[in-house]
Amino acid sequence: MEATSTPNKLIDRFGRTISYIRLSVTDRCDLRCVYCMPEKMTFVPRTQLLTLEEMEAIGRTFVRLGVDRIRITGGEPLVRRNILQLFENLGALEGLRDLTLTTNATQLTKYAPELKAAGVTRINVSLDTLRADRFRAMTRVGDLERTLDGIEAALACGFDKIKLNAVVLKNHNHDEILDLVRYCIERGLDISFIEEMPLGQNDHHDRAVAYYSSDQILEDLQPHFDLVPSTYKTGGPTRYYQLSEHGSTRVGFISPHSHNFCDTCNRVRLTAEGRLLLCLGQEHSMDLRHVVRANPGDDAALEQAIIEAMQIKPRGHDFNLNSQEILLRHMNLTGG
Repeated sequence: MEATSTPNKLIDRFGRTISYIRLSVTDRCDLRCVYCMPEKMTFVPRTQLLTLEEMEAIGRTFVRLGVDRIRITGGEPLVRRNILQLFENLGALEGLRDLTLTTNATQLTKYAPELKAAGVTRINVSLDTLRADRFRAMTRVGDLERTLDGIEAALACGFDKIKLNAVVLKNHNHDEILDLVRYCIERGLDISFIEEMPLGQNDHHDRAVAYYSSDQILEDLQPHFDLVPSTYKTGGPTRYYQLSEHGSTRVGFISPHSHNFCDTCNRVRLTAEGRLLLCLGQEHSMDLRHVVRANPGDDAALEQAIIEAMQIKPRGHDFNLNSQEILLRHMNLTGG
């Protein structure tokens, strides 16, 4: 991976420069987290998914247009067959300066060394609880020790940074905020606390009742830690605080409800079936699978389609905890 200065051609109609794409390589996962998908999820037929070669072509085109950050997401990316091929090919792209993986860590004991060798710079691990019984309840099928072992395997490989992502739900795990921060301090990890996003029908819990705001989390932490606002950015929407007495650990907040981050949005998402989503919380999109298959090997056609898509990127989302306005697209279909 070589960092070069590439003129960015992706500017939306609100003047925002798009420098970051999240590529979902699968909607499948070996867990069933209660805020992500139903227990009995109907997955996209494999025949409708982009091939790894098509994903690489799209990623390469985005980098050529000025994007310098790619995050590989799912579902769980590491359950996709031959996925290391995609990491290796994207990691070698000139102009890409950050290749990140979002994972539940269940496969990291197997894949961490190869991911490091392929050019992955950072890993984000979804972990909402440190209690085995709660982990099983929140993931429906998960084994906490397998995820913790995966984190340790990643730490041993020396990635630039490993961060935990914790979705906080009132009366589910909100009382573990301090424990999660202390776990990160002990290992030199960062952590982001996330307000649940209202994507897809949810029959497990009432989102309005389970809502626990970033402001409340910050209030819970302040008696125990000296949190100093930080200018540190990783390309996403997280607002970071430095723990002044623990120099290597930062605490971040992703706050789609309490602190809308749409004005500075610099990212788009590609679903596993090739739909380019211009907004996390809207349905504005372009079918890039159709473009690549209708124009095989035609980089110019793909470039033009991506540039044109920037003009339908909306100003922002309309998340509402008291409605279910996006009933069909669960988080595993959206890409983390």
